[in-house]
Amino acid sequence: MRADPHDTDISRFMALHDEAEALLDSLDKQFMVERRESKELLGPSEALVRMVRLIPRTPAAGPLAVAFTDFPGLMVRLGRWWAEALPACGCDDCGEDPHDLADVLRTQVGALVEGGLWERVRRGVGGSWFETRLIGVGISARREGPLTTRDSREARRSGFAAPVQWAPWPRRS
Repeated sequence: MRADPHDTDISRFMALHDEAEALLDSLDKQFMVERRESKELLGPSEALVRMVRLIPRTPAAGPLAVAFTDFPGLMVRLGRWWAEALPACGCDDCGEDPHDLADVLRTQVGALVEGGLWERVRRGVGGSWFETRLIGVGISARREGPLTTRDSREARRSGFAAPVQWAPWPRRS
């Protein structure tokens, strides 16, 4: 995410970094996950950002990845294909509220943790597509998009030719 001339108070989104930190720490304490932190590129023309991944100790449960952007904002990935930019835009005209975005983060992550993420690959005439559904308390949403040939092949090798219902995260005793 880059600063836009219509962004006069982007510092308001720093609250998202604080919310994400608290959520990641809480999840790490409650669930049996491996926490990995690194610096990664979000795209070819992007700067390195801090990336935190929580990978459940059971392969049947979907992973969570949160990138902390310099904007400031978050790029959140649930499972393989569910991706969310918080904020989506960040300009003053859009009026995105950091507290509402923090609720979106908690709602989506809560659905993942409870086993509410479903993903699959569909083949079509024009190529392959991913399809995801996220269902949980306060959310019932569906997304789809095209896959490159390479990504499609890799997804099918990983077992995504059939629908995958991610399992709930295992809790610590």
